[in-house]
Amino acid sequence: IVLNTCVVRQSAEDRVYGRLSSLKPIKQRRPETILALMGCAVEEDTSSLQQRFPYVDLFVRPSDTESLIDFIASRDGPAAHQQPASSAVHPVSCYVPVMHGCDHLCTYCIVRLRRGRQRSKRPAEIVDEVQCLVGQGAREVTLLGQNVDAYGHDLPDQPTLAGLLETVHEIDGLWRIRFLTSHPADMTDELIEAVADLPKVCEHIEIPVQSGDDEILKRMLRRHTVTQYRELVAKIRERIPNVALVTDVIVGFPGESEKQFMNTYDLLREIRFDVVHVAAYSPRPGTAASRLPDDVPSQEKERRRKAVEELQKQIATEINARFLGQTVEVLVEEGHKGKWRGRTRTNKLVFFEDEGEWRGKLAQVQITWTGPWSMQGGNPTVLPSSPDSDKIKDQERAE
Repeated sequence: IVLNTCVVRQSAEDRVYGRLSSLKPIKQRRPETILALMGCAVEEDTSSLQQRFPYVDLFVRPSDTESLIDFIASRDGPAAHQQPASSAVHPVSCYVPVMHGCDHLCTYCIVRLRRGRQRSKRPAEIVDEVQCLVGQGAREVTLLGQNVDAYGHDLPDQPTLAGLLETVHEIDGLWRIRFLTSHPADMTDELIEAVADLPKVCEHIEIPVQSGDDEILKRMLRRHTVTQYRELVAKIRERIPNVALVTDVIVGFPGESEKQFMNTYDLLREIRFDVVHVAAYSPRPGTAASRLPDDVPSQEKERRRKAVEELQKQIATEINARFLGQTVEVLVEEGHKGKWRGRTRTNKLVFFEDEGEWRGKLAQVQITWTGPWSMQGGNPTVLPSSPDSDKIKDQERAE
């Protein structure tokens, strides 16, 4: 049993430890069961975890996955075989980490403390991994990094994310490419041009703003102002008119007044993102922000979070309603008993029913219903041409 962890928020870490405690009876009944904890919850010094959970066999840091393979092999005999990435769950669309760690020092973020400085994979290694996934049936990959725009800055020849997109774009059999998460201070004109020009790169960019107030951004050490963010969004939309923009927001950061929160609220209403991931601030141990007074009451944080969610629900409903009656390109990811689901190039979730076999195919689907988080359609038809040779533009985001 392997628990892979994320500790970006305290609530996520608490759930992991609760789950780990619930597994103790299983380990007691079946001591031969291997129990491992891996991911960002595991710090370099594991003594406190070992003391708290003595029944756990192995604690694995994010950069040391080989130790898990070696441990299993030592217990079970023949050496385990490690695949570069698993496509068992989502064989059509897969995630490919291209880097680990981060060089930014955002005051609220624990990632650098747990994952360390940025470490990029070599382009050839990434290409090999993507080719392997395509051979297993993947048609879409999402290139992952905590700050993916900074990809390659730590490598000797300093490749860029734009260059990596161009390289991955040449892989036969791959139809779509996405990347996340971006940082406003590191998104270059070269990268924007790559999204606009490369047929396989989807018009879908996740670029967290975190706050709509300059003073809060300064306390967060975000390295961008609200004005700079607005200018970046305008540049992206000018070059990629049908782009879908996604952002992250933290409410209730230490010292955030009602006026400062409303600056964030008004910015979200102004820009009109396709998706907003909002979280109430929770202090993470060891971060610079954890030394600030956590002075926004929890009830007020929750009120602000819900206010953002309600605003975004309204905006997303209006954005998606424009697709009603239109035909969009859908990469079908999975289905069951004639009910299928897939995503558009701008990452809109689409459901449709049909008795045919659609898994792993590109379909044109006519939208018959829209909601804030998904859409439904019918009359699916297989696209006649491959996106390898021609970029088929959705009729998405039509005004």
